[in-house]
Amino acid sequence: MGLYVMLLGVQGAGKGEQAKFIEQQYGIPQVSTGDLMRAMKTRTDPLAVRVQETMAAGKLVDDDTTNEILVERLSKPDAQNGVILDGYPRNTAQADFLETHLAQKGEHLSAVLFLELDLYTAFKRAFGRVKTKPSADKGEEVYNIYTTPDALDVSVEKDPGALYPPRIVAKLKTTGEELVRRADDANAGSVIERIETFLETTMPLIAHYRAKGLLKTVDAHKSIEAVSADIAAILDQAKAAQR
Repeated sequence: MGLYVMLLGVQGAGKGEQAKFIEQQYGIPQVSTGDLMRAMKTRTDPLAVRVQETMAAGKLVDDDTTNEILVERLSKPDAQNGVILDGYPRNTAQADFLETHLAQKGEHLSAVLFLELDLYTAFKRAFGRVKTKPSADKGEEVYNIYTTPDALDVSVEKDPGALYPPRIVAKLKTTGEELVRRADDANAGSVIERIETFLETTMPLIAHYRAKGLLKTVDAHKSIEAVSADIAAILDQAKAAQR
């Protein structure tokens, strides 16, 4: 049987980092329906055109179409031994579809990992996140104005024309390089809106999978390495139970 893992958690909980760890450790790909939809911009098949038209109209892609996108991705050769689901399902109707689809393949969810993080810390992790510009030898290095202050010189820069709010400027103490922020991280309102979306859409899924006995809670306040170790223990146990 394959290893089908779902990642749930508020922004800043470390889902991206842990998805990379699971990919490397267990050899299964991360599947994000959001990424799949964005990738359809360059496709011309009927499913892609339908998604393009929906997104161009500013509408949400409906459950049936989202499920169709997922099924297509799960049929790919690299997904035959399992996947990491991130951003899907978004509601209990999609969760029910996923359960039925996997059962038809003789598969089931191995574990639903809830990376639990208090919302204040989640806000600080997202709003305080800054990165170096990617380079060929190092990639990008991530810092945080709240959790790695010793590495940074942080200041507040006012707009000379007073047309825009002040912006936070973070520079590496060692090199003076000014670090970059994602636009949606730099906007406190956007960060809060993403937290609200988590509370509205993901919390019901957490209750859904807890009731099914599939939910495994992982303390996301720990270091990245400690969270990875906790996840590995859960997934190793899940794999052993499937043998």
